[in-house]
Parts: sequence; structure tokens; C-alpha cells
Amino acid sequence: MPPSSQKNGRCRIVGLGTDIVEIVRIGRMVERHGELFLQRVYTEGEIRYCQRRKECYPHFAGRWAAKEAVMKTLGTGWTRGVGWQDIEVQSAKSGQPSIAIHGGARDHANQMGIDEILITISHCRAYATATAVAVSY
Repeated sequence: MPPSSQKNGRCRIVGLGTDIVEIVRIGRMVERHGELFLQRVYTEGEIRYCQRRKECYPHFAGRWAAKEAVMKTLGTGWTRGVGWQDIEVQSAKSGQPSIAIHGGARDHANQMGIDEILITISHCRAYATATAVAVSY
């Protein structure tokens, strides 16, 4: 998706989604299922990013919440041909997250006229949360 390239200075909100998850829940999933879980849910880039952090579970949980929030903007849930890895959280060198969508998620976003999905992620000791806004320019 184009990085905030507003065509005429106007945009329309097409979808809004938010999610919150307990960090310990995602940590347990990683501990129980290991690479199988990680490779099912996260892209290689997301796994690398999280594993390079001093504490990886808050970052995995933040990405989980971001993926869920994006699904809510699309209105599909994890159905209709959209998979976990179709939604990818990328990070700028500054740490600012952005969303790249692929496959079924990309197809659905195109049908909805979505040009970009904005994301914010936050976490504290116990929870990770994310809010996504799908916009059309």
C-alpha cells in the first residue's frame, strides 16, 4: 500500500478495528507450540523482528493484536480466504509499525477500495493492543 500518499488531501475511513491480547497468552502459545505456531501466524520478517528484542513476547503479542485489528477493518475474520500471514506488520528503523497485506487480505482490501491501513501498537506488562484504520484516498 502507498505510504500515506493522499491524492487530494482527503481520505475516507473505510474500516476501523482494535484488539487487545494478554501477553502471557501469546507467550504460552509460543512455548507450547514453538516454531509450528510462529510459522503459522507470523511472517519470517515478523519472527526475526520479535526474536531480536530483549523480551520477544510483548512484540509477538503486539503483532497478533495488529493482525486481529486489521481483520476487523476488513470485516472478514479469519475466513473468506484470508490467512494470518496475509497481514504483515513491518517496522521502520524508527520503530514505527506499518501494515503490508498480501493474498486474500489484499484481494479483499482492493474490493473495499482500501488504499492504506494505518496501525498503532502498544503494550504494557500484561497486555498488547493495536488499532487499525483502513482508508481510501
